[in-house]
Amino acid sequence: MTDKNNLQDQAINTIRFLSADGVQTANSGHPGLPMGTAAIAYTIWNHHLKINPSNPEWFDRDRFILSGGHGSMLLYSLLHLSGFDLPMEELKNFRQWGSKTPGHPEFGMTPGIETTTGPLGQGFANGVGMAIAEAHLASIFNQPGNKVIDHYTYAIVTDGDLMEGVASEAASLAGHLKLGKLIYFYDDNNISIEGSTDLTFTEDRAARFETYGWYVQKVKDGNNVDEIDSAIEKAKSDPRPSLIICKTVIGFGLPTKQGTEAAHGAPPGVEELFAAKYNMGWPTDVDFYVSDEVYAHFHEIGKKGERTETEWQASFEKYQNEHPTLAKELLRRISGELPENWKDNLPVFEPDQKGMATRKSSEAVLNSIANVIPELLGGSADLAPSNNTWIKSSCAFQADNPIGRNIHFGVRENGMGSIVNGLAYHGGILPYGATFLVFSDYMRPAIRLSALSRLHSIWVFTHDSIGLGEDGPTHQPVEHLTSLRAIPDLSVIRPSDANEVREAWISALETEGPTALIFSRQNLPTIDRSQFLAAKGLHNGAYVIADFGDKDPEIILMASGSEVQLIIDAGKRLSEDGIGVRLVSFPSWNLFEKQPKKYIDSVLDPAIKIRLSVEAGIGLGWQKWVGEKGRIVSIDKFGASAPAETLFKEYGFSVDNVYQAAKEMIEKGR
Repeated sequence: MTDKNNLQDQAINTIRFLSADGVQTANSGHPGLPMGTAAIAYTIWNHHLKINPSNPEWFDRDRFILSGGHGSMLLYSLLHLSGFDLPMEELKNFRQWGSKTPGHPEFGMTPGIETTTGPLGQGFANGVGMAIAEAHLASIFNQPGNKVIDHYTYAIVTDGDLMEGVASEAASLAGHLKLGKLIYFYDDNNISIEGSTDLTFTEDRAARFETYGWYVQKVKDGNNVDEIDSAIEKAKSDPRPSLIICKTVIGFGLPTKQGTEAAHGAPPGVEELFAAKYNMGWPTDVDFYVSDEVYAHFHEIGKKGERTETEWQASFEKYQNEHPTLAKELLRRISGELPENWKDNLPVFEPDQKGMATRKSSEAVLNSIANVIPELLGGSADLAPSNNTWIKSSCAFQADNPIGRNIHFGVRENGMGSIVNGLAYHGGILPYGATFLVFSDYMRPAIRLSALSRLHSIWVFTHDSIGLGEDGPTHQPVEHLTSLRAIPDLSVIRPSDANEVREAWISALETEGPTALIFSRQNLPTIDRSQFLAAKGLHNGAYVIADFGDKDPEIILMASGSEVQLIIDAGKRLSEDGIGVRLVSFPSWNLFEKQPKKYIDSVLDPAIKIRLSVEAGIGLGWQKWVGEKGRIVSIDKFGASAPAETLFKEYGFSVDNVYQAAKEMIEKGR
C-alpha cells in the first residue's frame, strides 16, 4: 500500500473511499465533494474540532456544518470513524429506507448532525446564527477565569453555497458583527453541475469576502494538512469571521472523472472506483475498508473529546460554586425548560370596540414575555417599528455589545430566516424573526427547514392582508397564509384579537416545533369575553365563541383574524331574523386537525351542513371545513391600492355581504 506507514494519508484515504463506497453501493449520491475535501475535513476533526462522540449534545462543543449537504457521505464517514453511534451498517445502508444516513444530513436523524443541509446556502447562514448564539451566551455567562461558553463554528462551504443569495446576506451580517468564532472552508474546485464555474461564477470571491469584513486566507493545495492547519490557527487569532479558500480537486483520485462535473452527482462506477483504489494503493478486494490503525487513530478524537468535556465539567462545577445563580440559569436554558410561572403576568386585554392592531398587542405580549424569558432573542428585517418586535428592556446585539437581545437583520429576510434557524439549532436561545407576511416568500426555504428539523423558531408576520391598504398588491398577501399552512409540521396561527394574540404567543413558546404568528396592521376590536368564550380556545385551533339565537344553529360562520368581527356582527343580524347561528373563531388549522374527532365534531357539528368561512386570503383549503354545502368568502385575486376600509368593502369583506351570503345559503338550504 502506498505510504502504508503514513497514518495521516491512510486516514484521509479512508474518508475518501468510505464515502465513495457508500455512493457506489447505493448507486446514488455525490462522491466528488467527499473525495475532494477529505483532507480539509480530516484536519478540522483531528486537529481542532472540540467534540465528544459519546455525548453529542455536550453544550460547549464546537459545531461542524457541511453546508454542501449533498456530500453527506463525508460527514457520515467522519461520524462513524470518530466513534459516534453510527455503525458501519448504516454507511452501507446509505440513502436507503429507514437508515440513519439519508441523502442529505438531517438534524435529529443522525447523532452528531448539527444542521439539516442540502438546499445550498442554508448551512452557511445557519452557522452565522450559531456564532451569534455563542457570542451572546458567552457575554452573559462567562466570568473572569471561567469561560463556560467558548466554542467555534466550522463549516465546509461550496461554490453553490456562495452563489446562493442567502449566503451573501448572512456573510454581510457576519462581517458587520465581527463573529470571530466562525471559520469556514471554501471548497474551491472550479466545478458546478453544468461544468466549469467559469460559466457563471467569475467574481473575485476573496475580495468579496474581504469587503464583507471577513479574514480571508488561501490554501493552494487542499490536500496539504499542514497548510490547512496553519490557516486555522491564524483564523483563530483574528477577531473577524474567517474564510479559508482551499484549492481542491473534485472527485480526487478518480482517474477519468476527477476535476470534472462527472465527479459531482453520480456514482463513480465500479471500474472507475476500482482504478482509483488501485492507483492509490488501496485494497480493491473489500469495500468499506478501515484498518485497525485508522480506527484507533480516529478514536483518539473521541478520547480527547471525553477528556476535554471532563475538564469542562470540572470547570463548570467550580463555576456553580462561585456563580450558582448563573449556573442554574444556564442549565435551565440548555434544557429548554421555560421558567416557572412565566405566564402569570402576561397582559389581559379589556373589551374595546376600537381595539388595537394585533401587531400592537403582540408587542405588549412579546415584551411581557421577554421580561421573564431572558433567552428570547430576535429581530426584524429592518421593520422593527412596523412589526413591533423590539424588546424594550434590552438593546441591540452588536459586535461591541453581544449581550443585546435585539438583532438588526437589515433588509435580509432570506438570511434572517436561516440565521434564526441557526440560533435554534445552537440551543440556549428562543429565537424569532419578523417581517411583513408578503415577504415570507423570501424566507420560505428557512421556514420549511425549521419545520423539517422541528426547530423552535418563531416567525412573526405582520400586515397580514389587504388591510395593509395603500401600499397595494405588491405588499398585500393573499396566497401567503394558505402557502404557510401547506408546510407540514409548521404551526400557523392568525389570532382575531389581543387576547388571542396572548394565547398565540403562549402556544408558540410551548410548541416544540416552529410557529408562524400572523398579525394585522389595522385595529381589531378586543372581543368582550364575558359575552364570548375565552381566548384560551385558540389552543384547540378552532373553538365556538358563541351560539346566537333561540333555536339550534342552522349555520356555522367561521373566520380567522380580522374577519372574526365580521362574522360576529353578521351573526347578530342573522339571529335578529330568528336564525340560529354558530360562530367559530378559527385561528389555526393545524392545531384544530390535532384535536380528537369528538372535539372537532363538537365545534363543526356534522349535522350543520350550511357553513360559511370568511378570510381575507385565497379560499384554497377551506373546502375541507365548510363541506359540500358550504361557501367561502375569500380573495382569489391580487389586491389594490386604496385605504383598507375601501378595500374590504370592494372585496366583499363587509357585514352586509357576509349577512347576505349566509341568508342566501339558509334560504336555499331550507
